[in-house]
Amino acid sequence: MPILKEHLVLDDPERGVFRVHRSAFTSQEIFDLEREYIFGQCWLYLGHESEIPSPGDYVRRWIGGRPLFMVRDEDGQVRVFYNTCTHRGALVCRRDKGNAKVFQCFYHAWTFDTKGRLVGVPKEERFGPGFAKEELGLRSPRVGTYRGFVFVNFSTNPPPLEAYLAGAKEVLDLVADQAEEGMIVLEGSHRYAIRANWKLMVENSVDSYHLVPTHQTYFEFLDYLAQVRGTTQGKTGKKLERPERVVALGNGHVVLEAPAVGGRPVADYHPLLGGEEIRCEIEEVKARTLARLGEERGRRVTEMGRNFIYFPNLIIVDTRATNLRIVEPIAPGETMILQFQLVPKEEFGTLRFERRMHSYLSFFGPGGLATPDDVEAVESCQAGFAAGEVEYNDLSLGYAKEDSGVTELPMRVFWRQWYALIQGKPAPTSWEDPVAAR
Repeated sequence: MPILKEHLVLDDPERGVFRVHRSAFTSQEIFDLEREYIFGQCWLYLGHESEIPSPGDYVRRWIGGRPLFMVRDEDGQVRVFYNTCTHRGALVCRRDKGNAKVFQCFYHAWTFDTKGRLVGVPKEERFGPGFAKEELGLRSPRVGTYRGFVFVNFSTNPPPLEAYLAGAKEVLDLVADQAEEGMIVLEGSHRYAIRANWKLMVENSVDSYHLVPTHQTYFEFLDYLAQVRGTTQGKTGKKLERPERVVALGNGHVVLEAPAVGGRPVADYHPLLGGEEIRCEIEEVKARTLARLGEERGRRVTEMGRNFIYFPNLIIVDTRATNLRIVEPIAPGETMILQFQLVPKEEFGTLRFERRMHSYLSFFGPGGLATPDDVEAVESCQAGFAAGEVEYNDLSLGYAKEDSGVTELPMRVFWRQWYALIQGKPAPTSWEDPVAAR
């Protein structure tokens, strides 16, 4: 007998127990509900304006199960179109990125300009009197931007983007404020498929509980570097036992913030991922940041790391590097991740840029020592769900605790929003643990 929607999440404040039924990760029916009530109604992250700096620049994406492309038109405006010809439906943008004055459908050569207008139709004279090119331009979803981040919404009457962002604006501000000349997405991307449900990857990205046991090889690597360079850092994994601050930001967005360790490019000097020669450069950047933003905010930018969920499809890991992950569900047990590196424009050619790249590649990169671990972990979970006799996952760690230790609260914030939306109910007014809030 299929699980009822009202039994998908068990949230028991009195006992401090939070559980999610495993059908949430395996059911096609639930996946279809997500497509309709979450990806069909929420503001979804699409990309960053810096990816298309010049008129005619474009990138294409699949977001919420829909083909889209983002282009900067001839007047410099960022536009987003559904990637489908209004004639017979073929994709009109057939490359992942590039520069073009027009987009021509390869099937019948209908041609559209960067404003989406239909400007060319072969044998146009053979169409009937009701044919009107001005009515057959490319269609667009609703588009909104904040601090260079571009979002789309497929519903007919969405809330304003800034209202939906709620407290997430503060985190995006902290990310954007790292740069003196603006943040830009680097050329290239890291795309990988996972044989697991999309929500497992979201959970993994704010799960500090798994770091030491899952990423043991990475910490052994850092310890090895410490020995080779004769530093006195001690066992690096133990440094992760640090205070964590979880903030529910509204609408399912949540951030886990903690003191940065292991090579944050705008933080205090760390000898494991850089030589003595970088010390002065890091100190100068930090001093300028404190002067520009003030002592309190400047220290949050330079000394704190952030793992941030923008509900539902963006993850920002702003720790060793600033890593953007777009999460695209393909099927209940299949997810595509598109990953980018966001950097301050003024860093190019500096030692801290090299340090950032080394940190990103060694941890997050396709040949890194962490991402393959995470993929294996979530795929192992998905495989384990075949044991249907075990019905629920437990996400109770830290429930009702008022300290700042390791907690699964970020995941509970995500799941409470998810649960409300797929039931078609109003979102909760508070995403914090009920007992902890009393």
